[in-house]
Amino acid sequence: MTEQLSAPIPHGISTSADRPRPFVDVELIIPALNESARLPRTLAHSVEFLRDQPWSSRLVIVDNGSVDDTPAVARRVAAELAGEVPVEVVGCSRPGKGAAVRRGLLSSSSRFVGFFDADLATPVETLSTAVEHLEAGAAAVIASRHLPESSFVRPQQFGRRAGGAAFRLLARGVVPGVRDTQCGFKLFERDAAIRALVRCHTEGFAFDVELLHHVHQSGGRIVELPIAWTDSPDSRFHPIRDGVPSFGAILRMQKAMSA
Repeated sequence: MTEQLSAPIPHGISTSADRPRPFVDVELIIPALNESARLPRTLAHSVEFLRDQPWSSRLVIVDNGSVDDTPAVARRVAAELAGEVPVEVVGCSRPGKGAAVRRGLLSSSSRFVGFFDADLATPVETLSTAVEHLEAGAAAVIASRHLPESSFVRPQQFGRRAGGAAFRLLARGVVPGVRDTQCGFKLFERDAAIRALVRCHTEGFAFDVELLHHVHQSGGRIVELPIAWTDSPDSRFHPIRDGVPSFGAILRMQKAMSA
């Protein structure tokens, strides 16, 4: 896709979050909180797909304070997959999905950067179309569960669907024209992502809304892709612990916009 800007990419893993990672075309962050059970399948399937693509890539697992053996499992699987697609494991001491994603994205030097959830609810194959849109000039490409062409392989429970509908209604006032800010699969042109990230303050699940808001405000084009989405019964999102702060964050964003 592009000429490498650095030395050849070392395969295997690294635990350093501070040193600059070598350039690749596509770098993907996986925020992980107690994901030891799901990571092996997710990493194996992702590497199987990525190794056959015409662009170079890397996976970066950001351990967000897990109390299980997520870091050890990630390192073991990465070592088993060494020589195919580089996988790195870094830590993030600040709680929240937004903090973990920020840690991974800000330390990237790659052309396109993004993140997806450890449950692989969105097919990793979505990356192919996402990269095409970024090459055509989009600033952000996000998976969407709420386009007419989208489908649910396994639907959410009623309570989460109702809460999600209310959240989407609020979020549309912050990111006009975007139907689904919360699907856990997003890819960005790196410069657009960095410009937006440095203006973000949210570290919880409303992080996606604020990030897309700043991309939109700066004139970046956001493309939504229809997907076949599979809800995970082991989702890390808790309606009270995470949902209430997320609604509060959206209301604060709206207040700041009207000030």
